[in-house]
Amino acid sequence: MSPLKKGQPAELLFRRDGVIVIKDRVICETRMFRLNPHTHQPALLSDLNLLSNAQRERLTHSWAATFRREVFERLNERAFAGLYSDVASRPNIPVNVLVGLETLKAGFDWSDAEMMDAFTFNLQVRYALGYENLGEGEFDLRTVYHFRHRLSAHQQATGQNLLDQAFGQITVEQIAAFELKTGRLRMDSTQIASNIRELSRLQLLVEIAQRVHRMLSEADQARYAERLAPYLRGTSGQFIYHLTGQATAPHLQHLGELFQTLLLELQPTYAEQDTYQLLARVFREQFTVSAAAQSSEPCPTTEVSPPTPVAEVIESSGAVQPKPGTELRPDSVQSPDDLDATYRAKGGAGYRGYVANVTETCDADNPFQLIVDVRTASNTTDDTELLRDALPTLLERTEVNTLHTDGGFGGPTVDAALRPHDIAQIQTAFRGLASDPAHVTLADFEPTPATADQPERFTCPQGQVAALEPGRKPERFIARFDCPPDCPLLARCPTQPRQTDARRSLHVDQAALDLAQRRRTARAARAEPGNPRAAVESTVAALKRPFNNDQLPVRRRFRVNHLIVGSALMVNLRRIHRYVSEKIQKARPTISATADQAPAPTLADSFFAAIPTRRPRLCGWRAFVGQCFFRGLML
Repeated sequence: MSPLKKGQPAELLFRRDGVIVIKDRVICETRMFRLNPHTHQPALLSDLNLLSNAQRERLTHSWAATFRREVFERLNERAFAGLYSDVASRPNIPVNVLVGLETLKAGFDWSDAEMMDAFTFNLQVRYALGYENLGEGEFDLRTVYHFRHRLSAHQQATGQNLLDQAFGQITVEQIAAFELKTGRLRMDSTQIASNIRELSRLQLLVEIAQRVHRMLSEADQARYAERLAPYLRGTSGQFIYHLTGQATAPHLQHLGELFQTLLLELQPTYAEQDTYQLLARVFREQFTVSAAAQSSEPCPTTEVSPPTPVAEVIESSGAVQPKPGTELRPDSVQSPDDLDATYRAKGGAGYRGYVANVTETCDADNPFQLIVDVRTASNTTDDTELLRDALPTLLERTEVNTLHTDGGFGGPTVDAALRPHDIAQIQTAFRGLASDPAHVTLADFEPTPATADQPERFTCPQGQVAALEPGRKPERFIARFDCPPDCPLLARCPTQPRQTDARRSLHVDQAALDLAQRRRTARAARAEPGNPRAAVESTVAALKRPFNNDQLPVRRRFRVNHLIVGSALMVNLRRIHRYVSEKIQKARPTISATADQAPAPTLADSFFAAIPTRRPRLCGWRAFVGQCFFRGLML
């Protein structure tokens, strides 16, 4: 846009990005996204002035002030600008207010209605979110729903979890502000349940049949009324309540045949419906279709292949058979209300839902520890996969060089991921059978790193040294030892005699070397006092404490992840608030000692000290005018 020339009348220009410009100067913005102008600017006229000094001090030292300073004011709102349109429209509700509400909802286990009531009437909540006047910043609950929908759509389109990124940005700033050390981290995972019912196999199929009936048009409902009638009398729970164990198998068979018929006949009309897709998925997971009637030749045994389209799997002449319970996959549908939830048996108990992985600092020099990463996945995800997924984030947010985990996080894939970054993993246990203490293992050999002049070497428990040479295959190595024939450990040594000479050979691969190094590191860590990993168990408990029986009040992985991230933010906030409060408490004796040296009160001060017991309490400007009047009389 060219500048205006002398004598040219001023023109009001509307740029495409929603900015109103006059004489090359921005007058105002009309685009939808705007930063919160009151994030760092307190209100000139505030309802907080109605509080007494003691009440005001209590508010500014409460968790609300810590939340406002450490979460609300630190949040980078610009990261959420992509959620909003550039077309001129009504500006957005401040992003830090919406994210703050989601965080408080997770930390206090509020329902959406309770969250809005707290925002409207709770003074601490409003102060934490930057509002100091009642009635200011009011908006409808539907705005929160729209915000969640935009977050979900953005994640599906770009793969970016904006709330998780906001958590990382806030945590990194908190770490820098309190000068916390992030070299040593600890990690643990925990099972979390989705807000779904525990359905039996037959109850799940009846529930699917009822939802298919609701999907049909009135004409189709009349068409299948007779076949669906037995499963439409009451809820799915009421249907199975009166069934005996012997009656379950016939109903499974009948439902399988009914589902096959519905899939074939409804495909031309309802193939794009979500309920039809759910029916197809459940049929593939719960039943098999035999093609023996079409061919007398036996089918050769092949490896399991990915699911094929419904039209290719289902044949009208094939016989439907329910799969045995042992053949059902853990990632099969557990509830029609949460298609992301999976099943896992662990420690003798069954879990339906997700797994949360938590990583926090654990340096002994830190005054408190902070969670630096939290993520969710299906509960069938192995701990080693959770660690590998979290590693790039940990490298970005911290200076990790030591990672404390339990036995489930160790494995060759993790060793390969940690090796390039020189990160030591210290495990409290190991998978598999414990090694026999009577035998010499590879962990008893001490490695010597390679130098410019010498290759990597191994020293056995008896002091024999051998170079570690590459083998014939990749990631295979061999060490040749000159063992004396009278060695006392010869019968228990893992080395093997050679046929070509008197030396003994030790053949190892890279996975064995990594495992031996982890065992040596864990052995050295056990010799030191304390267990740095143990405290992460309490962090996991604090993360799930707001929720009843480890069951979150939401469904689907997207919402579960948001609640876990919000709970982690609140765990960090409470730790910061406890640390700051303790510092203030320790500083108070110093303030009292200084007050003892203050000059003696005057006659006017003594007079006003007695006034509160003889007159009604005055507030605001009336109290100020009254004090000026009485002080003038005394002087």
